[in-house]
Amino acid sequence: MQRIIKPSLCIALSLALNACAQSTSQPAAATSPAQQVQTQAGQMQVQAIASGLEHPWAVALLPEGGFLVTERPGRLRRIAADGTVSAPIAGVPAVFAEGQGGLLDVVLDPDYAANKRIWLSFAEPGEGNTAGTAVATATLGDAALLDVRVIYRQAPKLEGGNHFGSRIAFDGKGHVFISQGERNQRAMAQDLSVLQGKLVRLNMDGSIPTDNPFYARSSARNEIFSYGHRNMQGMAVDPRTGKLWQSEHGPRGGDEINLPQAGRNYGWPIITHGINYSGLKIPEAEGEAKAGMEPPYHVWEKSPALSGMAFYTGHPASAWNESLLLGALAGRSLIRLTLDREKIKAEERLLTDLDKRIRDVRVGADGAVYVLTDEADGQLLKLVPPRR
Repeated sequence: MQRIIKPSLCIALSLALNACAQSTSQPAAATSPAQQVQTQAGQMQVQAIASGLEHPWAVALLPEGGFLVTERPGRLRRIAADGTVSAPIAGVPAVFAEGQGGLLDVVLDPDYAANKRIWLSFAEPGEGNTAGTAVATATLGDAALLDVRVIYRQAPKLEGGNHFGSRIAFDGKGHVFISQGERNQRAMAQDLSVLQGKLVRLNMDGSIPTDNPFYARSSARNEIFSYGHRNMQGMAVDPRTGKLWQSEHGPRGGDEINLPQAGRNYGWPIITHGINYSGLKIPEAEGEAKAGMEPPYHVWEKSPALSGMAFYTGHPASAWNESLLLGALAGRSLIRLTLDREKIKAEERLLTDLDKRIRDVRVGADGAVYVLTDEADGQLLKLVPPRR
């Protein structure tokens, strides 16, 4: 358990949140000073930058300063370094804002400094109250998105509000990875003719790489990179190796980290460490392992409900250097995994006293960590890790 150095982190950040909650029409800068919080590696600083955000889902750090934050109901906002929150940026595609659907990930293009291009993932509405995961690119203007183009659509669109994913990551080799969910239709994760429950790999212009593992198979969707996934809400490329890591929700138990490889089957729902929320066995499950299916690289028998992932590397003066950070929703914490190369050595739960759902985590060039709390009045927080 983390020890809070007075004044209390919970009280100070809650006061900032409640002050902004008086008017939900416009989020505002938080005014609380940074608080000192004891962790296993020493004291970290925690400060609320902005509050009053409605279920914020993702944060992107702008090189010119400030942030872009998505709100699940369909709003994209710019937040200045001092916490000033903009009005919603115009031009965001229409979203299916029901259940777990809405506006999801936001990331900057690898050439953002030159092209001001951003990428958004979202639940896209279809006919008859159906929806599916989609990804769009756009040019970021001062108050509006320009040249909005949808480059990926999950097919088919389905009814229901669950398991959209979705995160976006670049491999540095001209490709973009898009994670998503199986839309709570378990069998679809094993069906290569549909896109539910698949990790997708595209070229940067939205075309399909000819070296994708199922490119030449007429019975499979050519966009697929790997399959047998449940609901992938965390994804990041290890800057040390260039390898892609992803996390996904299990059912009741069995949250996973995987290092996906081309053409591999990650098992859902045939292999799993979880059970149904009812307490009953997953009907299709045959156990925790099966020949021809990839076991999880790391698994939690009790699900923290993982969302958001960031590597913390290249900061040797920080006590958190060589770590993997993951948001936890049900676990209401920020998870720090200590790494020895790719081996996971230890786990620490941070921000437990705050008792908030952590939806996203990103690392700044200066080593500061930024997290979003997924609440009706959510916050953007800045963490300064302990030094060695």
